[in-house]
Amino acid sequence: MSNKTIAFIGTGNMSYAIIGGMLKNGFNAQNIIATNRNQAKLEKVASDFAVQTTSDNLDAIARADIVVLSVKPQMMEALCDSFKSANLDLRDKVIISVAAGITISRLKDMLQCDTKLVRCMPNTPSLVGLGVSGLFSQDIDDQEKAFVDTIFSATGITTWLKEESEINDIIAVTGSSPAYFFLFMQAIEEKARQLGFDEQQARQLVQQTALGAAQMAVSQPDVSLEQLRANVTSKGGTTHAAIESMKANQLPQTVADAMDACIARAEEMETQI
Repeated sequence: MSNKTIAFIGTGNMSYAIIGGMLKNGFNAQNIIATNRNQAKLEKVASDFAVQTTSDNLDAIARADIVVLSVKPQMMEALCDSFKSANLDLRDKVIISVAAGITISRLKDMLQCDTKLVRCMPNTPSLVGLGVSGLFSQDIDDQEKAFVDTIFSATGITTWLKEESEINDIIAVTGSSPAYFFLFMQAIEEKARQLGFDEQQARQLVQQTALGAAQMAVSQPDVSLEQLRANVTSKGGTTHAAIESMKANQLPQTVADAMDACIARAEEMETQI
């Protein structure tokens, strides 16, 4: 599989991150093809990574063994129609979709072709090599699965899902959750500025604390998050007062409700695209 060619159809931020991670992990740049309608984006990818680039999706797919469809969900049907119009043979390829809201069944209907399909839900920390990618497929063999895993492991960690419906759950747990953390950080930053810290101080204080807390969790995997929180919380102390206030304001339930709303929207999208 190491000599397989991978084509990225659509080279936005996520594809850019994956390609960069692959190259850092030893992939051959000449085995990667990037496509985009925006010539400036293609030139940047070519300049930064020395991979093959083209604005011709059909040519890229014809030369590839693995195809990553990295376009917006609302653009997927038109893209698949272009494959059908060109009588593109996809039967010997592995097709990976990173589009939310498009099930494997729906994608097969769009392609009208019997091919091997994988769904992937990465998240934006992939841009800094700290991402999570949820993966699901019932079509690929063990060797192909290992290769797909290697591609996405280049930007963080991967988790393979047992059921396709879990893609919507992974969206709530990892795909959308960076925004939850950013919102929490934003709230602390805004309060810090109200307390008199300037904009730069507030940002530095908040991001360093968040980074430190995350690193403590990573460095102590055998310690539960509940215990890590308790370790900072002396009964009757300042942190205890803050935590009790958050509990009184139903923070845990607010988070759970938000994640349920995320899943519900993902399920709704599956009926609309």
